[in-house]
Amino acid sequence: MQEDFLWYIWKFKLFNTPDLFTTSGEKIQIIKTGEHNTDAGPDFINARIKIGSTEWAGNIEIHSAASDWTKHNHTNNKTYDNIILHVVHENDKQVIRKNGEEIPTLELKEKIKRNVYEKYRELQFSKDWISCENQISSVSKFTLNNWLDRLMIERLERKSATILESLKQNKNNWEECFYQMLARSFGQKINSDPFELLARSLPYSYLAKHKNSLLQIEAMLFGVAGMLEPVTGPRQDDYYKELQKEFSFLSKKFKLEPLNISIWKFLRLHPVNFPTIRIAQFANLILKTAHLFSKVLEAGSIKTLEALLQTEASTYWNSRYRFGVLSPHKKKNIGKDFITNIIINTIVPFLFIYGKDKNNEEYCKKAILFLEQLQSEKNSLLSKWENLGIKAKNAYESQALLQLKNEYCSKKRCLECNIGCALLSNN
Repeated sequence: MQEDFLWYIWKFKLFNTPDLFTTSGEKIQIIKTGEHNTDAGPDFINARIKIGSTEWAGNIEIHSAASDWTKHNHTNNKTYDNIILHVVHENDKQVIRKNGEEIPTLELKEKIKRNVYEKYRELQFSKDWISCENQISSVSKFTLNNWLDRLMIERLERKSATILESLKQNKNNWEECFYQMLARSFGQKINSDPFELLARSLPYSYLAKHKNSLLQIEAMLFGVAGMLEPVTGPRQDDYYKELQKEFSFLSKKFKLEPLNISIWKFLRLHPVNFPTIRIAQFANLILKTAHLFSKVLEAGSIKTLEALLQTEASTYWNSRYRFGVLSPHKKKNIGKDFITNIIINTIVPFLFIYGKDKNNEEYCKKAILFLEQLQSEKNSLLSKWENLGIKAKNAYESQALLQLKNEYCSKKRCLECNIGCALLSNN
């Protein structure tokens, strides 16, 4: 019997509660099951129970077997001195305190409602896309919507943790941190790490000093990316040579070191997503938008944000996807879906954590509002949710559904999920 299931059973009292007795025969009355403790120490804190005629306040420890108390070395741990009740599935050993007193024990082996445990096992061993896909339609809209609200905030807080770590590394420089995370978003999944490494290797302040020259901005970005190393062949066209010449000067001025070009991935990418194109688009965005983070904070609408992020690669790239290799003429504008992705995964989390950090609720509200105004992303996970009758109306809901699938359903965390709990409680 898994302990997480026993935690759930205890928390919601899903066992036969009349005539509860300790293993030594004293009557038990549960007044308050306590608060589930997810940190180190007892499983439930601040519980209240009555044993015999005495009322106790303290902590509850739960184990599959009573002997786990000894296995986990609780006897010599002062944290467990104030345990008022030891709840076990099977009482296979008498457990005593350090002072020799027996710890009151409740055995649940014959008291757990069988249909609840069967439903739990069915969820845990299901091989469906999500464990409850044949039952989720029976969950009330109220339960589902409230849970999605909590998941959305949870997802924002998870993304915010990454930003906070970057902010710490950048000595609380919001502009520099935003520049690095924005660069990461230009790499999408495949090249996100190389793009972030590029931004960390090339401070925003260096680019800002040459904000009037696209050639110099491109030279620094492509140069530090390792894409301007001396070569022979078709790559050596006039523009490539100009970039090399500029980088040769700027690399000495700022002491810049090129990255290894092998970190960039081109294989199995659609040409419009080649890192060469994304770097060129990123360079133009840097050129046309000084103090971008400040302008993001001031933006009052999605349209304003979209206009800020709208950019394109320089004209050289109209007929190329790689240096020196000609292709049919096509302007390399940044797409609407790509902009939406940046807003959802970079700008919204930044607004949210900035509001938290500055104790300004307006930025947090704006972050949520932008998600509600944006259309839902389109991917295979969201299509499968839609097949189950749960269609995201906007990015707020789609982000919540992604969090649900990735952090709960895929990890079989049914007992921590409000949907799973509702299904088990109904049974």
